[in-house]
Amino acid sequence: MYKNERIDLACAFRWTVRLDMHEGVANHFSLAVNEEGTRFLMNPNLRHFSLIRASEMLLLDANDSATMKHPAAPDPTAWGLHGSIHRNCPHARCVMHVHPVYSTVLASLADSNLPPIDQATVSFYRRYVIDEEYGGLAFESEGERCAAQLNDPEKKVMIMGNHGILIIGENVADTFNRLYYFERAAKTYIKALCTGKALRVLSDEIAEKTACEQEKYPEYAEKHFEELKAILDEEEPSYRL
Repeated sequence: MYKNERIDLACAFRWTVRLDMHEGVANHFSLAVNEEGTRFLMNPNLRHFSLIRASEMLLLDANDSATMKHPAAPDPTAWGLHGSIHRNCPHARCVMHVHPVYSTVLASLADSNLPPIDQATVSFYRRYVIDEEYGGLAFESEGERCAAQLNDPEKKVMIMGNHGILIIGENVADTFNRLYYFERAAKTYIKALCTGKALRVLSDEIAEKTACEQEKYPEYAEKHFEELKAILDEEEPSYRL
């Protein structure tokens, strides 16, 4: 059941390792599979991203209060965060939460805003929220608090202060593409700060114009993800199993 969705998620996990954006057996991706967004696929507890296969995805129901009592229960923090989002945010079809280095450095700054200084950073102009109320591990109460900040469908990135990054999207390709470019954008910004030089920040008008142009660029995320799967099909086909 949901074969293609499982394959896409498995591809995203494998590429997260290849891009060194993983934390071993921690962090989680999820994908809604029903219209309401409450039934979702997610990686199994304590499975390394580099080994995850399509068939291993858990199928969970955000409204099942007995989920954590099941033999194959997910990680408690994964259930707290992803379960809360899928329960409360039907527009968040896919959710990816990781702690990649540059995004996490950005989340650790007193000012975690990402100014538009190049074509990567500008694509996120006014399209993110910053969570400044970190309350500890993402058990259910923390997950509900985070979910409440994702009520604007136009803002698909949460910079989680003192924590990491959370990306939402329409599907796996859309969400992974956004994750990939946000980490690159954060890297550019952090490295620019390290020079100690003044930043060349784009005007609000050009930043918004360029962000809109990028959003309308045809089929970019889908084509990007198709190429990632093609590479794995040659080099690491076990992800499909």
